Amino acid sequence: MSDANIREAVRDRYAAAARAVSGAGGCCGAKASLRAEDPITSDLYGAAEKSALPEKAVLASLGCGNPTALAELKAGEIVLDLGSGGGIDVLLSARRVGPKGKAYGLDMTDEMLALARENQRKAGADNVEFLKGEIEAIPLPDNSVDVVISNCVINLSADKDRVLSEAFRVLKPGGRFAVSDIVTRGVIPEALRRDMLLWAGCVAGALDEGDYRAKLAAVGFEAIDVEATRVYRSEDARAFLADKGFDVEAAAVDGKFMSAFVRARKP
Repeated sequence: MSDANIREAVRDRYAAAARAVSGAGGCCGAKASLRAEDPITSDLYGAAEKSALPEKAVLASLGCGNPTALAELKAGEIVLDLGSGGGIDVLLSARRVGPKGKAYGLDMTDEMLALARENQRKAGADNVEFLKGEIEAIPLPDNSVDVVISNCVINLSADKDRVLSEAFRVLKPGGRFAVSDIVTRGVIPEALRRDMLLWAGCVAGALDEGDYRAKLAAVGFEAIDVEATRVYRSEDARAFLADKGFDVEAAAVDGKFMSAFVRARKP
């Protein structure tokens, strides 16, 4: 599977989700973010957070965590969200950093960018800017942001070393890397990693937690921590994989996938 094919599969999935939310008010992927039975995307945001945002920003959320709550954002900070989608984490970040701060969202999908800008307009967020680009080549200067966040997107990249290097580059000295992502523990069946549908669905591209730590250290990060926020059991995995045509033994996946909060700091 080539990097270009992976990128197109991811782009197609998120473009379809954005079109469905924009046109019909929901789609199978977007509505899944509000379903209690979805093991990855459910119950990530509090009622107060969701009520303060445009409905389409919430419907388009396909993440696996709430990095804005865990990143401990401060007033006046500059935040960058990698793979910002419909803009939910950008808009929440903008509220946390206040009018003297700024929140950037970076996405490669035109349909998601259009949806995010519509959500920005509805939210009246003046301290927000959405950028088109790829997370492997961030269109911002060196040492320009205080915090890099992301929500279940880095696992989708075929070149994670480049993503982490770019995050390090744009962070100011002392800046924080604070992302939610899918991470693995132990040996994963090769079929799960080969299938393109799963590249677009968060699982196959996930790094082992030890590899994540090593890659962050290799580009220069310090104070690295990987904290599991949800560990998925066999029943979670069975439901998720069945939707994509897989029928795997429970032992092959039980406890081996987790949502995690990944923290690090640029010296």
